[in-house]
Amino acid sequence: MLRVKMAGLGWYLPERRVTNVELEKRLGIPAGWIERATGVMERRYVSACESAVSMGAAAAYMALRHAGLEVNDIDAIIGASSAPHQAIPCTAALLQRELGAPEGASACFDINATCLSFLFALQTAAHLVTANVYRSVLICSTEVASRSLNPRERESAVLFGDGAAAAIITASQAGEESAFYHAFFETHSSGADLTEITGGGTHHHPNDPGTTPEMNMFHMQGPAIFRQAALLMEPFLDRFFAASGWERRQIDAVIPHQASRHAIEQLSRRFGFSSDQLILNLALRGNCVSASIPLALAEAVYDGRIRRGDRILLVGTGAGLTLGAAALIF
Repeated sequence: MLRVKMAGLGWYLPERRVTNVELEKRLGIPAGWIERATGVMERRYVSACESAVSMGAAAAYMALRHAGLEVNDIDAIIGASSAPHQAIPCTAALLQRELGAPEGASACFDINATCLSFLFALQTAAHLVTANVYRSVLICSTEVASRSLNPRERESAVLFGDGAAAAIITASQAGEESAFYHAFFETHSSGADLTEITGGGTHHHPNDPGTTPEMNMFHMQGPAIFRQAALLMEPFLDRFFAASGWERRQIDAVIPHQASRHAIEQLSRRFGFSSDQLILNLALRGNCVSASIPLALAEAVYDGRIRRGDRILLVGTGAGLTLGAAALIF
């Protein structure tokens, strides 16, 4: 158990709402199919004047206000997203500049574990704060998924949305219950090809004449991912709870990665959680990749569904295929 807390949470959503009706007309999809297949009714897309960095900064400012801190109080910034704002430097460094944070006062680095980037960053920050390496760590997950979607793969093309979420991690004070209890991750790389963007790196470099536009688009074999995750998640959760010492019934709120309606339904139908425990925002946000979990968490805290002292489970899957879960007392 690590005596740290989420001192502040924040988020940002682009103003542009993209409805199912709009996408169904644009992509030639039968009316009503999107909601039936994915559970999504609308999602947000960035405009020309919005970016991963601007969204991340807006979420960070909100988190700082919630924590009662100033940007000068942050001594580490972790970018925790599936894709960077640009190849070099890390998005965290660009966030430092966008926030107007004093140069040299914070260390900046990125963590990329696709949809589970926030959970890995949270585990990292909790250990660094506990070790007194840093006092106040800003984690920011910011995603512009809409620009990589493949219109020929309609299930993924209608599933994802843009957005950002941020959290401030500090040490818990005397008398505070907040703590980071346990995190557990597993990667099953037999599923590595099921979710991918093959372009953008050195394998299919942007300057290589053999790199095609298709390589820079998102590809996902949804049914295959669902089957693999469904087989792996139940024993994974059994191992997680055995190691954490918690029981499913003790948890006040479960914040899953908002992967799809079918994936979320598994949590209540097969994995032992009640519908009252689940925090869901998929219908109005879509799958926001790495921002999915912290966005749902932040909105639930601001809505009063999660309060200090509540037992929280963050859980999901990411490309790789990676499974992850974290238990904390908010």
